Amino acid sequence: MNWDFLIASLIDGVLLGFVFGVAAIGLTLIFGVMEVINLSHGAVIALGMFAVYFAVTLMGVHPYLGVILAAVGGLLLGVLIYAIAVHRVIDAPHLSSLLATYAVSMMVIGVGTAVFTTSPRNIPFSLGSVQIGPATVPVARLVAALASLAVAVLLYLFMQYTRPGKYIRAVTDNREGAEIVGIPSAKVLALSFGLGTMLAAFSGALIATIFPFTILEGGKYELKSFVISVLGGLGNPIGALVGGLVLGIIEGLVPVFLPTTWVMVVEFVLFVFILLVRPTGLFGSTRS
Repeated sequence: MNWDFLIASLIDGVLLGFVFGVAAIGLTLIFGVMEVINLSHGAVIALGMFAVYFAVTLMGVHPYLGVILAAVGGLLLGVLIYAIAVHRVIDAPHLSSLLATYAVSMMVIGVGTAVFTTSPRNIPFSLGSVQIGPATVPVARLVAALASLAVAVLLYLFMQYTRPGKYIRAVTDNREGAEIVGIPSAKVLALSFGLGTMLAAFSGALIATIFPFTILEGGKYELKSFVISVLGGLGNPIGALVGGLVLGIIEGLVPVFLPTTWVMVVEFVLFVFILLVRPTGLFGSTRS
């Protein structure tokens, strides 16, 4: 066994795992607050990719400024999606919210396919590479991992120490009780959905600085987000970040021993195994 290659693959997987984890945090945040499974998650990831692409190619901004712009756009888009499609079915059976977010996804993918086609795009951008032990790591991946970790920490601080964050936690615990004490639950739910889509767009924008992409690429990362969320525990953002690291390590190590086509097989075997053995995930849910 080539131990240098093994260590390099492990480092690569950990770096990608942080980005996957942030994408999954967006999905699990929305579920944790309002018990809505957001099937437009992948479409928003794809829009984040194209947002940073056009920011760089049309506006001429730096790619990481484009990532910030994509995140802001994701926040506004999330509030819009909530206002148009989600808030009307927030208290309806789960199938209603599934269909509503799925409809949004199909509209985005349909329009995106017609406008952007399915030709691969990539951002003409490189930061070179750096040597970490035996591994030669592209700096763009390292920056993406550090940015993802920073956003996860900022989200934790926001939820713990700001008034809107405390409102979100209160609505998550007991929406009716929060309304009784004067918390505007409708605005809090809109903010929560906006934050979840912001994280999706942010992760998509970071992925676009690393890999080529198409408008259909978001679906792959949406599936990964579901696997990660179930692994870490639906509704638990910290669990989602840890689950992202686990999935990233799997993606890094499986190709060392098996053909790359086995990566998705191993991931979904893990997905089914977790559902059978521990349906609440490794960390359970924050919902009491």
